[in-house]
Amino acid sequence: MIGDRLSGVVPPLATPLSPDYEIDIPSLERLIDHVLDARVSGVFVLGSTGEGSQLTDAQRRTAIEAAVRHVGGQVPVLAGVIDMSTARVAGHIKDAAKLGADGLVATAPFYAATHPAEIDRHFRGLAAVSELPIYAYNIPSRVSGTKLPPDLMVRLGADGVLAGVKDSSGDDAGIRRLLLAAQDAGLRNFSVLTGSELTVDASLAMGADGVVPGLGNVDPHGYVRLYEHHRSGNLAAAQTEQERLFRLFGLVNAAPGRMGGTSAALGAFKAALKLRGIIDCALTAAPSIPLDTDEVEYVRRHLETAGLL
Repeated sequence: MIGDRLSGVVPPLATPLSPDYEIDIPSLERLIDHVLDARVSGVFVLGSTGEGSQLTDAQRRTAIEAAVRHVGGQVPVLAGVIDMSTARVAGHIKDAAKLGADGLVATAPFYAATHPAEIDRHFRGLAAVSELPIYAYNIPSRVSGTKLPPDLMVRLGADGVLAGVKDSSGDDAGIRRLLLAAQDAGLRNFSVLTGSELTVDASLAMGADGVVPGLGNVDPHGYVRLYEHHRSGNLAAAQTEQERLFRLFGLVNAAPGRMGGTSAALGAFKAALKLRGIIDCALTAAPSIPLDTDEVEYVRRHLETAGLL
């Protein structure tokens, strides 16, 4: 399904929850229809935006199964297999493969401090139990500050261990370093996707293959327009679209100081999806704190300004 090189817009789907904190499959299906209508290149379940690390193993399986079934082969389905150790991730890999995922996304191990040699061993161990392509997820803020070294990622790509990297480090210089290292190594089938919603135009200009934007749940059409403008060489239009999305992203600031940044961002994304009539309930997984009425109104104003309501 994925082909030689994953590119384009691949939203990391939110995981809609019911009032009793079970996965709301009808809402998830509507969300999938929403992003497919924008002509995205793939979908990614159980990433950070999908609250994969906060869900039970049974809920993870439910989300993958529902997504694979509803997508029905229209685009690749990537499954997050994020966990603390190689053995635990390997178990998630087996589940995702049985459920029909097309690719896998894994972080470095976390909780225990890791060395690049251990990160290398981790990804090689995962590749040994997987027939699906594996994409490394560079997100230092979620894995004890550990960054994935570009030279190591490229070496794993050259050895056939990794199919690419999703970079959510927020380090544009680091993305450029990775792209240049891949270019110098002659890697042709190695995808570099940015997870930074606010600098997609800059990453594409550096040579990134695409974007995995959490805000792409709320406005997938905007990110697809941005990508298509860049691909066609209309850089002014790409910049204009990026600036509109930059302003829309301000909705994540709905609850300054009242909760953690993750609670605020995921709560804002889900509130926006509910306001747009795509999901039924804006609950986030515990221990995240829900947005209050005033904070939801803050989200509404951003949607109205962006022309989405």
